[in-house]
Amino acid sequence: MSRRAYPSDLTQAQWELLRPEIEKPASHGGTHRKYALLEIVNGLLYVLKSGCQWEMLPHDFPPWASVYDHYRRWKQDGTLERVHDLLRRRVRVAEGREPTPSAGVLDSQSAQTTEQGGRVGTTRARRSKGASGTS
Repeated sequence: MSRRAYPSDLTQAQWELLRPEIEKPASHGGTHRKYALLEIVNGLLYVLKSGCQWEMLPHDFPPWASVYDHYRRWKQDGTLERVHDLLRRRVRVAEGREPTPSAGVLDSQSAQTTEQGGRVGTTRARRSKGASGTS
């Protein structure tokens, strides 16, 4: 890396953990990637951590459009979900729990419902007394 590290950057150990889930052969007929995937991931993490707009990604990362394109593709092909699952399993094992959850909790205040108590009706809009039929 030829730039100063941001707080959102991955460490080398973190990158080694995620690399197998993220690295795939280049999709351009075997050509080399223009930007290192570690820098793409670091750019993505910067946007997520800082909350900045894609277009405001600092210039020492790969171009924002390239970072966003990778994000979009990884979201569509399930890569982000696989990374999330990998990290969740590792955290659970580190806490001495089973790798996958066996139960879930849903409280009634978090779940939305379409049921409403009582009758539902609408009120017609009233026309003002000063309104003219010709205006």
